Amino acid sequence: MSTKNLSAEADPSEVTKEQLVRDFKVVVADAEALLKATAGQGGEAMSEARAKVGESLAAAKAKLTDAEAALVARTKAAAKATDEYVHGHPWQAIGIAASIGVVIGMLIGRR
Repeated sequence: MSTKNLSAEADPSEVTKEQLVRDFKVVVADAEALLKATAGQGGEAMSEARAKVGESLAAAKAKLTDAEAALVARTKAAAKATDEYVHGHPWQAIGIAASIGVVIGMLIGRR
């Protein structure tokens, strides 16, 4: 496996996706709380709106679960690819890790 494949699988935007999943869970929980809080409100229009929002929330939860499962699968695949690369090229991995350490050390030293 080449380093090009590794960098494509270990996408730095994954952190953003994880944060998006967490934020979306909060929004869903808030919407469910709002539905429960308005349960006592009368009127046919209000009950129809609650039903529609409930259906939308159920669909959103299902999509969120699927997205989260896909994210976990991609993360595991990236970790496995990294593990295989390190075991296949130990000296290159040590060199890369040392280089990253030097760069981080220089950045911290500038502060």
